[in-house]
Amino acid sequence: MKTRTIMGTVGVAAVSALVLGACSSGSGESGASGGESGSASGDITLTVATFNEFGYGDLYQEYMDSHPGIKVVEKKAATSNEARDNMNTRLAAGSGLSDIEAIEVDWLPELAQYPDEFTDLTSDETNGRWLDWKTEAATVDGKLIGYGTDIGPEAICYRADLFEKAGLPTDRDEVASLLDGGWDKYFEVGKDFVSKTDIPWYDGATATYQGMINQVKNPFEQDDNTVIPLKDNTEIKGVYDDVLTASVDDNLSAHLSQWSEDWVNAFQKDGFATMLCPPWMLGVIEGNAAGVTGWDVAPVFPGGGGNWGGSYLTVPAQGDHPEEAKELAAWLTAPEQQIKAFKTKGTFPSQVEALDDPELLDYTNEFFNNAPVGKIYSERAKAVTVQPHKGPNFFAITTIVTDAMTRVDVDKTDDAASSWDKALTEFDQLGLE
Repeated sequence: MKTRTIMGTVGVAAVSALVLGACSSGSGESGASGGESGSASGDITLTVATFNEFGYGDLYQEYMDSHPGIKVVEKKAATSNEARDNMNTRLAAGSGLSDIEAIEVDWLPELAQYPDEFTDLTSDETNGRWLDWKTEAATVDGKLIGYGTDIGPEAICYRADLFEKAGLPTDRDEVASLLDGGWDKYFEVGKDFVSKTDIPWYDGATATYQGMINQVKNPFEQDDNTVIPLKDNTEIKGVYDDVLTASVDDNLSAHLSQWSEDWVNAFQKDGFATMLCPPWMLGVIEGNAAGVTGWDVAPVFPGGGGNWGGSYLTVPAQGDHPEEAKELAAWLTAPEQQIKAFKTKGTFPSQVEALDDPELLDYTNEFFNNAPVGKIYSERAKAVTVQPHKGPNFFAITTIVTDAMTRVDVDKTDDAASSWDKALTEFDQLGLE
């Protein structure tokens, strides 16, 4: 599941705190993990910390019904921001984490610096369960610190009624053919659409940036985590310029920040015609666009495949019941449970077996004109060929770049050049070179 907001740059301080607190971790006092050490009857309570919507609500009861003596309690943070802050604070303190902690892919690299803080989840039962790139991201020195939950293979969600207004194809396969190609094709069709309707093509610059940067192999750090100086990062500067040229100069953007009130309201006002659309976004669109007809999903993505978002379940080493927690985490991330979670909340499976399951492939979404979303996203997942290397400084640097875009596209306080200069200054203040 993807972060619901662009989070503030707090990672450097949090990571520094972890360095100081790393040696203090351990099982701690009874109940320190947020669970209970057990009652007189021997029952065990396992706490599961999640954020946003993982689709696990009914699964907890199903697990308890089949595992007498185990009680599962969810602690759900409102946002990924809140979950990340809690994770960093309690890891540094050495106590207070839940038995299972969900983490989001973009802040996984910060935590991967401290593998000893997590239980090794490697087992014969789960070997080969996930797409290779999903597992590799959570493997540190041969130790698996996270079981993959969802992934975010990208497609394009679009308003078929607005396409019809512009005289463009409306059938999802025809739209896929129309948009097939690189980002230049996506922007070119957008210019044609805007000229005919005066309606923005997409919601905002930073959302579009997310799709483009997730196709860059080394956006900010080399494979050994050596930071690429932002002033010398021609590839990212190229993405920055392309997005803002399309958004501002060509006026393709609705100039909205995702998750803002204006963005939410735009779904009811023909605010934009397309948006980059991982499966976890389907429920968001349906909720915001309640009563609006015309939304559909095209099985295509500019530049080929792309993945935006996804999470993991970890078992902190400081917990009181690591083996029981590991068993629960393995069960929650098994193919059968992940298909159920997808049908409940749109969290798309990362498991190889699930991607070919007829129950998933036959699944359609009524709101999106009965689009075969199970089949579409299964195919889009297999189209992902590049996974960006996200090292420990990815989160801090990408926040600087997205903040720079927001100043130009949403706040309109800067032009692209002046905002980039500010980004270079902020990068230098990180002291990474």
